Amino acid sequence: MINPQSIDRWFSLEQQRKYVSQLQGRVGITRRRAEYFVKLWVYLLVKQREELGQRVKQPLTQLDLPDGFVPCTHREAQEVFYGEQERGSDRSAGMMIDKLVALGLIEKDFDGNTTCIRIRFSLPNPQDSTPAKTAIALFSDDFNPRTDTIPVASFLARNYNWMNKKATALAHRIVTILRGWAELYPQGMRVLRRSDTQDPVGFYILYPVARESEANFFLSPRKSLHLSTSGDIDPFQIAKIGDRNCTSVFVRSWYIDLPYKQLINVREFLKDVQKKLVHIQTDFPNLCDMYLLVIHPNDEQLVSALGFHKTNQDPLIPLYWMYIPIDKYLSLDIDQIVSGLKFD
Repeated sequence: MINPQSIDRWFSLEQQRKYVSQLQGRVGITRRRAEYFVKLWVYLLVKQREELGQRVKQPLTQLDLPDGFVPCTHREAQEVFYGEQERGSDRSAGMMIDKLVALGLIEKDFDGNTTCIRIRFSLPNPQDSTPAKTAIALFSDDFNPRTDTIPVASFLARNYNWMNKKATALAHRIVTILRGWAELYPQGMRVLRRSDTQDPVGFYILYPVARESEANFFLSPRKSLHLSTSGDIDPFQIAKIGDRNCTSVFVRSWYIDLPYKQLINVREFLKDVQKKLVHIQTDFPNLCDMYLLVIHPNDEQLVSALGFHKTNQDPLIPLYWMYIPIDKYLSLDIDQIVSGLKFD
């Protein structure tokens, strides 16, 4: 059985550095986090192959993805990350796992007894010189509650999983909420769709807020969470078409599934928001304010670059409201703004 402290023998430090170099520079991924992620990847891959009775030749020359979830305790992760070093406890290893989940590199599942981990984010073999496959073309489209709800709920649940560990229950909850929103105001719901399979790989919703709910934008952000919590009551009431008292729109979700979060797709989806806002303003003529909650740390770079600024931070958790005037967002040169950001 693989010894967690023998990672360097299974996959040389030189090979590890090649993978680490591809990860560095991405939002939130420090050199140390990249090193721990690569070591964990090696460990899970070899452990699974050995448990399946497969013969594993040492050392590995490249990293393939393990098949699904692999059991891994915090003690195992502690030995993988820190080896024989004095620093690094089981608890700190668990916290590092949560950081890797938040960064979209891994998924974690806990059934009450066993922690299992799946590698979400793969990198090409650094030694592979074959030409890259042609990128799949994506396009923006209306959300179809009959065909899009389940796949959208699935990738949104993965995004929120670092906040809520009951991913299965969370996905079912999101399904119910999305279909409810689609009955109220489907005009504000859009997807980013694959041109080959028609599957949605991105989603956003622009939610016009009734005047009686606008006070929530000035209260603790934690009280306005809905998709990622278990509360039954939506803190925001939606405005009725034609309501001249509606001045605010809430971006309740804007997300592109990680394998597709590349510059060209981010740019397309942000421009689509501009077009959709113009349409929504015909339904709500006095709409002028746009708010959002930064849920995932990976989103901070993009939101700040777009010109959103913080208005109210939660005192207990790293969550805050961000605001931009709609007129300002509509005037943005999206191409110029995103050109300097790193996504792929």
